[in-house]
Amino acid sequence: MQEHIERAEEQLVKLIGREGADQGHGRRVRLLLRLLKELSRIYGLIVVVRLFLYQKGLLRPHTLGCQVISIGNLTVGGTGKTPVVEIFARELQKAGRRVAILSRGYKKAKAPLSTRLADRLLLRERQRPPRVVSDGSTLLLDSAMSGDEPYMLASNLSDVAVLVDKDRVKSGRYAINRLGCDTLVLDDGFQYMALKHRLDIVLVDRTNPFGNEQVLPRGILREPVRNISRASFIFITKSNGTGSEALRAQIREWNTTAEIIECRHAARYLTHVFSAERHELDYLKGRRIVAVSGIAMPAGFEQELARRGAEVVDTHRFADHHRYSQQEIIDIINAAKRKGVEAIVTTEKDAVRFPRLDRCDVPIFFLRVDIEILSGAEDFHECISRICFKSASHAA
Repeated sequence: MQEHIERAEEQLVKLIGREGADQGHGRRVRLLLRLLKELSRIYGLIVVVRLFLYQKGLLRPHTLGCQVISIGNLTVGGTGKTPVVEIFARELQKAGRRVAILSRGYKKAKAPLSTRLADRLLLRERQRPPRVVSDGSTLLLDSAMSGDEPYMLASNLSDVAVLVDKDRVKSGRYAINRLGCDTLVLDDGFQYMALKHRLDIVLVDRTNPFGNEQVLPRGILREPVRNISRASFIFITKSNGTGSEALRAQIREWNTTAEIIECRHAARYLTHVFSAERHELDYLKGRRIVAVSGIAMPAGFEQELARRGAEVVDTHRFADHHRYSQQEIIDIINAAKRKGVEAIVTTEKDAVRFPRLDRCDVPIFFLRVDIEILSGAEDFHECISRICFKSASHAA
């Protein structure tokens, strides 16, 4: 059942993901797209009304008395947000802040339906504490209970708290009152207006900035492109340093004041999924490998492996956030052995969803990536310091 749902989601994403991707289909697909178009009108109206209510003060955001930095995007999936959240949180922590990352924990394991219904009927939802993935010193939950990105962030950030709850006002209060945090980073927070943001950092994927420029479910936009006007800073991700002039001009039509910063996701090294074994990227040169991924945009990952000199013998693409079974990994390993493959390589986001194996006849590594500034002379650390601390000084 889960496999069929993932396949349907994958096909739908292909239809709505890019301009022109819906061309040349039969009558059934055209009817589906027409239905999605009508649903988009309804969704778009809800988005406009909600924003209007907040802008006019009819709905009021909560303020928690500390700096709140939102890092998000206009589209669903694929902008490479998690490494950006990680480096912002790390630099804030290094500067002496007590940081908490607040996430909704997409596709985390849910409480039993009976518990959720009882909580709603008895108005107990707000009384339940958020899930604490890390309290800043100890990793407390696995990826199933927390979601992929929160677990990955908690694993990589030893002195940063990570909390998961759809009510991020509640988790923010918990972070402040129980964990002593003074700075909150909203992971995927651009559309979360219930908590007032001091800074809105918006990521735009250079390779597919706004899809077909239609809102969900006909397109990949969570809100119209013009709403990028709310952004304080705009990061163009997956950039190569050239060819972004048209995108910059498009962004400037809607936002004339935000600083636009170009960056790329840079591969750094390989780490064994089940141990601390690490290799430099030269390890890939001339090696026969298999690429395994369950992410929104797998092509970039696979191209990076080839660019580093690997011979990519086979690829296994799964739906975004796919939770791997032990049998799936064993089947991939066995197929790799038959083809004389020397290593299996996956993404860091996928690695947290790999089940533990008793034996691993072909080594499995994940590719570690982080963020590198391309525009301007400063590095990312200087950039974050300037954004967070200069802005905070006159926002506090």
